[in-house]
Amino acid sequence: MNNNTEEKVKPFRLVKYFTFISLIVMFAGTVVISSLNTHSARNMLLKKSKDYAHVLVENLNHQIFMQFFIPVALKFGKIQLRDEEQFSHMDRVVKNTLHSFRVETVNIYDMNNVISYSFEKSVVGKQNMGGSDYQNAVKGRSTSKLIQSGNFWEISFGFPKQSLLITFDPLRAEKSLAQMTGPILGVVEIVQDLSDDYKSIFNLQIRVLETCAIVMGILFIFLIFVVKRGEDILERRSLERLKLKEELNRAQRLAALGEMVAGVSHEIRNPLGIIRSSAEHLKKKMLILDPSNTIPHIIVEEATRLNNIITDFLNFAKPKEPELIQCRIEEILDKNISFFSTQIDGKHYEIERNYDGSIPEIMGDVNMLYQAFLNILLNAKEAMPGGGKIRVSANYLSQENKVKVVFEDEGHGLPDEIADKLWDPFFTTKEMGTGLGLGIVKNIIDAHGGSISIENKSSRGAQAVIYFPVKNK
Repeated sequence: MNNNTEEKVKPFRLVKYFTFISLIVMFAGTVVISSLNTHSARNMLLKKSKDYAHVLVENLNHQIFMQFFIPVALKFGKIQLRDEEQFSHMDRVVKNTLHSFRVETVNIYDMNNVISYSFEKSVVGKQNMGGSDYQNAVKGRSTSKLIQSGNFWEISFGFPKQSLLITFDPLRAEKSLAQMTGPILGVVEIVQDLSDDYKSIFNLQIRVLETCAIVMGILFIFLIFVVKRGEDILERRSLERLKLKEELNRAQRLAALGEMVAGVSHEIRNPLGIIRSSAEHLKKKMLILDPSNTIPHIIVEEATRLNNIITDFLNFAKPKEPELIQCRIEEILDKNISFFSTQIDGKHYEIERNYDGSIPEIMGDVNMLYQAFLNILLNAKEAMPGGGKIRVSANYLSQENKVKVVFEDEGHGLPDEIADKLWDPFFTTKEMGTGLGLGIVKNIIDAHGGSISIENKSSRGAQAVIYFPVKNK
């Protein structure tokens, strides 16, 4: 059954695996899209920062020319930043112009690639510090480059410790607004710190991924729940179908077997009746001729036993329809216990009964239920050959509208290897049994719309649990 169930559930598992893989692909796609968006945002930030740097240089160029070059040239006749007063004046102009702007460093080169002014006075006077970017600026071409610092993982994942944008622009002399820009007087180097901007982009990317992960996680949990429920439903239905199929096959086998048993039983019963009546007639004669001869008596007893076996066959093969009337379960049980008590008197057996006082009447055939209960009591007795206690209880389950009857013994319980064979016809562990007793009991319970199960107790022994529906006539 397990293999068949596995085959039934397998198509749904394919759906489950496809769902999980789809979630993984969706999350991976989200990561890729987020990475592409972040890369695009970084490129946009870099372009805007470059344009921003050029605007700053143009503004600084204008302020230096208007507030430094012209006044200083008029006052001193020439520009010499080595002069402390001129350097201080240049420093005020530059810092006032770039005040509140995020500019890390400003370097101004003369036409000989010598740093004439810088935020860092330690580099003033140094030569050949501009490199190829300086040469491009002298030729009138602006350049910008991004320099990032940090370890491999920080740079790879887009959150370097520091990001600096270095821009070189020519410093020009200004003419009137109607004319072209003047000649190049030097080079301005502006260093912008973009670290916070890059960190903001990285933090945004992390928030996007966290949001996607949370959404995917919630969706994943929901899908797991749905898939689990679906699997359980499908597995339960598969088990039900297999169970119904097994019951149908069993019913078909039993039907064929019943027809055969019924036919054979009828054929045996006729000659058996002749043998029994002849043996009884012979027994009467032998009482006169040879009273000590017990052979006719043995023939009568064995013929009677064989007739009872045939009766069991017929009851199992062709169970009669119950004649349903309103009856009380506890009255039938009391009748069984009264008869059974005479069979166990003085044999170390004890019967304990426990009835709920509010048990309603059920629709049942008193004789058939009596026969079923008697068979169960006999089985309980045979499970305890050395004696023991048999408990009989009955109560009403109001929520289910059923009457529950339980027979308990204190035997050794049911071995695992026979638990699944209890209801099979002709299966028995008794030396003289036919294996039809429990089958007849089940047929009777089924005919009353009830159900029966036999199972081991948590403590010693086994119990038979029977449920009868409560119906109005």
